[in-house]
Amino acid sequence: MPTPPEPTIGAAAVEDAGEIWTLQRAAFVDEAQLYGDPFVLALAETLDNVRSAITRGHVLTAVEGTRIVGAVRGRVEGGTGLVNRLCVAPDRRGRGIARALMRSLEERLAHAHPEVAAFAVVTGQQNEDDLRLYRGLGYAETHRERMSDHLALVHMRKAVPGREPRPAGV
Repeated sequence: MPTPPEPTIGAAAVEDAGEIWTLQRAAFVDEAQLYGDPFVLALAETLDNVRSAITRGHVLTAVEGTRIVGAVRGRVEGGTGLVNRLCVAPDRRGRGIARALMRSLEERLAHAHPEVAAFAVVTGQQNEDDLRLYRGLGYAETHRERMSDHLALVHMRKAVPGREPRPAGV
């Protein structure tokens, strides 16, 4: 069986919303199973929510041939690039797609928003794959937030090299 081509990372178009939504649902099923919670936010999201995210912010896709095999979202709040909904098709995991999406999103957010001095991500405490990925990309845990008996969120952050955080209230 031939090796698929390296995925191309690019900006999502509104027309991609349906495929991103389907990918997201497939990718987050294991997260729901990990926590025994079918209402993981990524699974409860609607197609309209995905369309809206594409029109509001930075949504990137990883495309192999004509298939979207990964996606990630980012937005900027108060000098911080917030990263979320990183997902890779279950059959394409372990090939560096998530890492490539993260690096591309960080570069694009930093370039488009000179005020961004840090990036932040949040993942569940039991998601060892995500924790390993984010740590490998230079993110460090800042704190944990207890959501329920079975779920604590791990908040992680990384500085943008060469950029100073803005003082509070500026």
